[in-house]
Amino acid sequence: MTLEVRNLSVRFGGVAALGGVSFDVRPGAVTSLIGPNGAGKTTAFNAITGFQRPSAGEVRYGGAPITGLRPSRIASLGLVRTFQKTSVFPALTVLENVLTALHLRGRVGLTTALFARRRVREEERRLGGEAGALMERVGLQARRDETAGGLSYGDQRRVELAVALAAGPRLLLLDEPASGMTPSEKTEVGALIRRICDDGITVFLVEHDMRMVMGISDRVLVLNHGQLIADGTPREVQRDPEVIRAYLGAGSDAEA
Repeated sequence: MTLEVRNLSVRFGGVAALGGVSFDVRPGAVTSLIGPNGAGKTTAFNAITGFQRPSAGEVRYGGAPITGLRPSRIASLGLVRTFQKTSVFPALTVLENVLTALHLRGRVGLTTALFARRRVREEERRLGGEAGALMERVGLQARRDETAGGLSYGDQRRVELAVALAAGPRLLLLDEPASGMTPSEKTEVGALIRRICDDGITVFLVEHDMRMVMGISDRVLVLNHGQLIADGTPREVQRDPEVIRAYLGAGSDAEA
């Protein structure tokens, strides 16, 4: 399903963080949102996912309006996001972090848990299998029993990605997933994001690392001072004179 953003504005006092931005995120693709620091990228994510109420404009998903819905309700529709800072449970193991997310959409209620032990055991086996598949998918199966807080920052980001996938997204919004990673880790997570999309989950990405963005994106949107200044393929955006002036003039490895 397509995510439609129409004339989206967010103001903080007299400052316009977003000024009437419109774009679509089409299914089956990796779409990246880039721009200089303070351009409004995370504000756009927050407004789309219900963490910031827009001053004006509308967001629709699959043709239905989602503007103003609670973040939990938006997530239940299949729009799942990560954040700039890791949000793992540091005292829990990798497995326990993933299971925590899976239990949120488990099939066993309180009454069943109290009186139907067999169904509970079956549910635990099912969720354990799903958790194992997710950890394998993000490359953390071998570290399943390690506490998340003891992992490297890059691996904590992988845990966060597994937790997001556990929520069953149709559209996955990733806010700087490669932040704090080494160059080799960025290459690995970029390939992982591309595989996630190829497996059928649409990806909408905010990211600073231009090498990764240009390598995995089908489409790139560029914000500057709260305005959308470009929308096209990576090659088109890299050659856009306004983008070069506003953002990419420092070279292809410049940061947003």
